[in-house]
Amino acid sequence: MEDFTAFDAQPAATTALATERQALRRELRRRRRALTAQERQQAAEALCRRLRALPEVQRARRLALYLPNDGEIDPTPLISWLRRRGCRVYLPVLCPLAVNRLWFVHYHPGTPMVKNRFGIPEPDTRHGAHRARRLAAWALDLVLLPLVGFDAQGQRMGMGGGFYDRSFAFTRGPGPRPRLIGVAHDCQRVAALPSASWDVPLDAIVSDRDVIRP
Repeated sequence: MEDFTAFDAQPAATTALATERQALRRELRRRRRALTAQERQQAAEALCRRLRALPEVQRARRLALYLPNDGEIDPTPLISWLRRRGCRVYLPVLCPLAVNRLWFVHYHPGTPMVKNRFGIPEPDTRHGAHRARRLAAWALDLVLLPLVGFDAQGQRMGMGGGFYDRSFAFTRGPGPRPRLIGVAHDCQRVAALPSASWDVPLDAIVSDRDVIRP
């Protein structure tokens, strides 16, 4: 598994912060990978129960989530419930036209899939018909982001590649924007996280045990 630490490569003034975040990231990834298959399944079911109760999830008609990798908590049990409610589900795709940015492509059971450079399955966008299924990030209603770590103040840590931070940097300005909800196993919670200026704020963080509203 290739590490995603490029986004933490900053000038010398932030070298200490980057080093601290990378060490913590390794530890938190180890924690989630150490969970048993049964613990992961139970966590996924508890997570999705909490998500189904959230007003923003209930209202969403265009929702992006992810396929779990590297021990990430699994949001996919939510998909069938979303479809019954008439919600279109989208998956992130590594954008080939911009460094470390994401496209979002409509996903259904028959969607052709390929593995990206990190070995993660994503919708195949190599053909024009599938490119037409893309949706601009600003047009989504809600995005579920995988987290590596989080704290009770709503600070969060991603994989370090900056994919979501770059793709949703526009949410800091005016105009339409999706709601952003980070999800993670409760074992990924820490007392306090070192924040970084490029971290895009979240509207909520949901684990298998709690909902945090920053």
